[in-house]
Amino acid sequence: MASSPRPARLRQLLALAILAGLAVAAGSVLAAARLDRADFVLNNATEIQSLDPHTVTGVPEGRVMRAIYEGLVVKHPETLAPLPGMAASWEVSDDGLHYRFHMRSGAVWSDGELIDAEDFAFAWRRLLSPETAAEYAYQLWCVEGAEAWTLLPDDRRYRAFDGSWWQEIEPGRFRVGRTDFVRTASVAAGSRPFTSNDPMQHVGFPEVRGSRTEEADGGTADFWRYEFTRALQRDGYELQVLATNSSDGLDGDPDASRWVFELQLDPDAVARLELMDAATFRELTWREHVGIKASDDGTVLDVTLNQPTPYFLDLCAFYPLFPVSASAIERAKERWPATWRIEWLKPEHLVTNGPYRVAFRRVNDRIRLAKNSTYWDADRVAFDTIDVLAVDHLGTSLNLYLTGEVDWIDRPIAGVIPRLMPREDFEPAPYLGSYFYRVNTTKPPFDDVRVRRALALAIDRREICEKITKSGEQPAHGIVPRSLAGYPGADFAHARDEATYEANLAKDLDEAKRLLADAGYGPDGDEFPTFEILYNTDQTHKDVAEVLASRWARDLGLSVKTLNQEWKVYLDSQRTLDYDVSRSAWIGDYLDANSFLDLWVTDGENNRTGWGDARYDALIAQAAREPNEARRLELLTEAEAILMEALPVIPLYDYTTRNLTNPRLGGFFGNALDEHFPKFFYWMDDAELAAKRAAGDPDAVRVPARGPSAGMYPPAGRDAVYRASNEAPR
Repeated sequence: MASSPRPARLRQLLALAILAGLAVAAGSVLAAARLDRADFVLNNATEIQSLDPHTVTGVPEGRVMRAIYEGLVVKHPETLAPLPGMAASWEVSDDGLHYRFHMRSGAVWSDGELIDAEDFAFAWRRLLSPETAAEYAYQLWCVEGAEAWTLLPDDRRYRAFDGSWWQEIEPGRFRVGRTDFVRTASVAAGSRPFTSNDPMQHVGFPEVRGSRTEEADGGTADFWRYEFTRALQRDGYELQVLATNSSDGLDGDPDASRWVFELQLDPDAVARLELMDAATFRELTWREHVGIKASDDGTVLDVTLNQPTPYFLDLCAFYPLFPVSASAIERAKERWPATWRIEWLKPEHLVTNGPYRVAFRRVNDRIRLAKNSTYWDADRVAFDTIDVLAVDHLGTSLNLYLTGEVDWIDRPIAGVIPRLMPREDFEPAPYLGSYFYRVNTTKPPFDDVRVRRALALAIDRREICEKITKSGEQPAHGIVPRSLAGYPGADFAHARDEATYEANLAKDLDEAKRLLADAGYGPDGDEFPTFEILYNTDQTHKDVAEVLASRWARDLGLSVKTLNQEWKVYLDSQRTLDYDVSRSAWIGDYLDANSFLDLWVTDGENNRTGWGDARYDALIAQAAREPNEARRLELLTEAEAILMEALPVIPLYDYTTRNLTNPRLGGFFGNALDEHFPKFFYWMDDAELAAKRAAGDPDAVRVPARGPSAGMYPPAGRDAVYRASNEAPR
């Protein structure tokens, strides 16, 4: 029922008056910069790590990447369904293993060069290359051969003829093993013969007939145990087999599961092997063995997967899979051989393919984005300029928004959230994100699961959600947000059958004290060492860290300090395991539980806890190969149960969105990943704004909708924009 105009007006005045104290002119950042105001201004809350899409991982970085680059597909701003991007169309095979992308004709980089399938093959190869050290390289390991190609050890040499690796233990003495690129295995398995134009043609290994053992690691055990050395001997190599490695390994050697033989060869034989380093071997094996193929004319990109991957198209819209200009990188290498890694990313040298380009960058101030006139869909891009600010102080950020100098912030001060709730420009919603603490399991006493479990149990999650975050966040006892539809999930064990929350918490606290005592700490044991909670600059992170430090000190008798670090330093501390306990979060890269669970495989780039578990790794790998969706979710749930038993990560709560956006902004929609796309933004005119308000909550407090009353629409006109519930204009 619509409320009467007078009460609504009173509510509006009251809400604005309450917030007026926060909107004090704080010596505006924008005014100090002495720049013309951009058409649209957002605060990104931090300085981003880099403008290289292959080396960044954060949400702030993703916002910039989606503005200046574009992948094979883009996401619908409301539903997140895949839409054509650099690929005008695509087909998927019936078995879900083969994708064929047809490149958009006439698409060009910001320097005017044509974009084709080879640009994506180059970019994906760069993402996978160990030289790039991309933390998101594993996202492409669903592609045939990609994981093995990335993980080829650099401390070994390789023989292209048979795909074997050789590690010299002492002069002339080698350990030899199998890569996944064993050329002779296909002959042994009776599959296709090698052709005369094959770059690593088979010319002498006998075909293995008769019984064979199960295939493993790209070859057969029979071939490697009985035919490998025989083939070398037939080719005239003088060698002595010093040892063979059983499946159980020899003498507990840590590499025992991987090497097959120890061989002694004379120096002449070693020279004739023509062994090559890992980089050369990767160069030789890329096109033949990795399932990423660009057609000769550049119009088609063919991708072959190891197994069906339901979210592969979502990955194609994810910024680590965005292309980068090979020509721009090569030019930088030629011009600045020593510093090219820095030079090619400078705004004056950076070449991009998205709706915007980088006009300039002032570190710790802003990135000014300018419309990319060469972008294929430029006629449907409304804003000519966008400023991305790096203001990390939440009070200053809110001031800038309330005074109209910023049009979008994603994190207001938690303390004012109750007063923001009635406003039309603040609509919290479930968000596929998890807030948790990482624990450095390599460092005593946190290498003891009893200690980790004690810390996890002694947390009042409801207190954090109700008194700190205040936006409807839900306490979490699992790492996958429970807002993900269809996923059963697994929580860590805690008291949940008591009549009240307080009783549950008291029971958990008693269990936490018992666990610490069992681990040898407390009045009758050792003193627990002082430790630090690491967090990056943000008022909410500070408040949560201080509450947990206080709780752990009061309830468990622990000595806890807090340590604040700037974003880049904080990320480096996590990567190098230079922390005790660290504030962390993960936002789903795609709408699937795997996005939260494949992080924690042993030595995973985004693991950053030092924890690993063979059974967990096997379940994640098995789920990736499982074609039955129900069974796949069961496997992922079983993996989450292992994670929540070991607790290298301590879940705190599931996110909600906290965006404050100018009511006049069009093309901005709430969605499960809280991803937003500047390509679709525009300013509504007064008529469209009035229609939006009329269709919305009649009790919502109206706030100033700053911006042009005539709106700002793309050159293609009003009909070329995205509106709620409308399909994409094409």
